[in-house]
Amino acid sequence: MSKKVLFLTYYWPPSGGSGVQRPLKFVKYLRDFGWEPIVYTVENPEYPELDESLLKDVPQGLTVLKTPVWEPYNLYKFFTGQKKDNKINPNFFAKNQKRGLKDKVAIWIRSNLFIPDPRMFWIKPSISYLQKYLNENKIDAIISTGPPHSVHLIAKGLAQKNNLPWVADFRDPWTNIDYFSELKLTSWGLNKHKRLEKEVLTQASAVLVVGNNMKEEFEAITSKPVFLIPNGFDEADYQFDNELILDKKFTILHCGMLGKARNHEAFWVAIKELIAENTDFGNDAEVLLFGKLDASIDESITSHQLQNYVLKKGYIAHNQVANLQRTAQVLLLPLNNSNNAKGVLTGKLFEYLAVQRPILCVGPEDGDAANIISEAKAGATADFYDKEKMKNILFDFYNKFKSNKLVVEGNDVNKFSRKNLTGELAKVLDGIIES
Repeated sequence: MSKKVLFLTYYWPPSGGSGVQRPLKFVKYLRDFGWEPIVYTVENPEYPELDESLLKDVPQGLTVLKTPVWEPYNLYKFFTGQKKDNKINPNFFAKNQKRGLKDKVAIWIRSNLFIPDPRMFWIKPSISYLQKYLNENKIDAIISTGPPHSVHLIAKGLAQKNNLPWVADFRDPWTNIDYFSELKLTSWGLNKHKRLEKEVLTQASAVLVVGNNMKEEFEAITSKPVFLIPNGFDEADYQFDNELILDKKFTILHCGMLGKARNHEAFWVAIKELIAENTDFGNDAEVLLFGKLDASIDESITSHQLQNYVLKKGYIAHNQVANLQRTAQVLLLPLNNSNNAKGVLTGKLFEYLAVQRPILCVGPEDGDAANIISEAKAGATADFYDKEKMKNILFDFYNKFKSNKLVVEGNDVNKFSRKNLTGELAKVLDGIIES
């Protein structure tokens, strides 16, 4: 008989974007390892993107519990003069744009009154609702995945009341996340964040993280076991019926949100100089950007006069991304230029590994992402400001493209398959209920 785990997540299909991938894929494969998931999520979410294609990954017969949440985003929209149906990214305060007094006030309020995040009003109602469910249904363990970190506080309340083992899964850091410095926090607000973070890390039965740097940071805070289970790729998303035909142009592809912290001037300068120095490169090169772009991206493209070399597309459904990635000549992986950059491991990296196209990573050369790319022989990494190295990497890729030799040697990357990673999660769950 399967053991049962209550899986708490804010992001759930039809949510699009990166936040939904990890919980969805864990839930998709948990049954294969003797665990029956029961998902708890939000009934009326503020999702920045919708992607109906992800509904196909929801297991048949899955129990999905939902309750409504009150979020202050409608007040923010009204206060700042936005339309009610505008989509608000939870990290709106980190965008590069001119701010008026109303925006600054709104950011201060969001930073200091909504802790740990604007989903805080979901905590108490969720605990009350789920307690009634637990009174009538046997559960063996709880998993919470954040951000938003309010989800961890729901799990903490339930675990304490019911003496249940609980795994806190961190897709991103808490107080060390890249945009944390953008919050206009008072000392009181900062201390509250740190106190809540420590409570979650020390009271959970086990903690999951996606990278080595985060693992080391959390192990300095808690004595509870911290397990590294990285993001990955779902093999089912990378089964193709059509023949592989690579782009005829020298395409440099990025799919996903590109924010201010991932907009690296050195990259644009490298492209501009390569075009100026090599006529063939200028004729062949094309940068493809799919997804939401920060205002700074347009500014960089315009200031370097690259409008004719960059194609900007909107959001694209996840089931179409894999084919774009596999046919691109080069895959661009710009990491956030932030204090925690060495530990940044986006889900996109593992999707890149799955399609086996060369990766240009822009980020710390001694970071977690660079180490994985090097180990997999999947591309190269240049520091945020190392324009010359970016040029050298791109020109090397380009010369191989011209001679039809632009391929990835590739080491075995099956350890990053979502199914295998879910097996590692099941081992953690088995361990905490046994202990």
